Amino acid sequence: MQDLNVSIVLYHTDKSILIKAIESVLKSNLVKHLFLIDNSRGDKLREIKSLSEKILYIHTRKNLGYGKAHNIALKKSLENNIKYHLAMNPDIYFNEGVLEKLYRFMEENEEVGLVMPKVLYPNGKLQYLCKLLPTPFDLFSRRFLNWGVFKKIVEKRQNVYELRFTGYDKIIEAPFLSGCFMFLRVKILEKIGLFDERFFLYCDDLDLSRRIHSTSKTILYPYCEIYHEWGRGSYKNFKLLIYHIVDAIRYFNKWGWFFDKERKETNKKILKNNLFF
Repeated sequence: MQDLNVSIVLYHTDKSILIKAIESVLKSNLVKHLFLIDNSRGDKLREIKSLSEKILYIHTRKNLGYGKAHNIALKKSLENNIKYHLAMNPDIYFNEGVLEKLYRFMEENEEVGLVMPKVLYPNGKLQYLCKLLPTPFDLFSRRFLNWGVFKKIVEKRQNVYELRFTGYDKIIEAPFLSGCFMFLRVKILEKIGLFDERFFLYCDDLDLSRRIHSTSKTILYPYCEIYHEWGRGSYKNFKLLIYHIVDAIRYFNKWGWFFDKERKETNKKILKNNLFF
């Protein structure tokens, strides 16, 4: 049964990288439609839709941002009563059977609204993409204080914030799962809404994951894996850094900077369940 739609947001994306992602997706018979939402100025990537009848190419003609572009496809899934929707980055690839494993897990666990597999760099190194709800210190210190006398303090906090102590080798619940690969139960989105379009490029995954976690479980399922050619653009590009800072400010303006009762209670529960304290 084709119960899964997939969306990938493009912005002057390298064609060879994108084809690897598309080929990974199309290995699965679960996929009904693969939406390519192209935020690029031109539509040079339009020709890729010829790879499969399942590909629906949408050229926005301007950079809408990450969440707003994915929402175009998510609304289609809602309208057509699709059971699951995968929002993923174009720099993701994986082997056959991954989507089937995640699908079975969701079918067997109706209380789960969002699941993510283990995420690896192409060299096999683990990416720590399951996190607590961040404090301002968590977001800003890892970017600006991770050096010199502050480095040990930041690294100690990151071990907790990124739930590294769990080993990522068992099923764990985390309130913040990376937006690079979000396997979503669509009926949950009917309750909590789609990506908040006030966020342009960053923190939209944090915001959506947090809202899903408030009504259902958000889970790392480590028994299958994907590969992510992660570039950490805001560490290399000043413009992206500004986007990151602005979106982080928007996030804390929305949820609270230093007084966020839900964050405190959620993180305490997650740490307790993982037997850290």
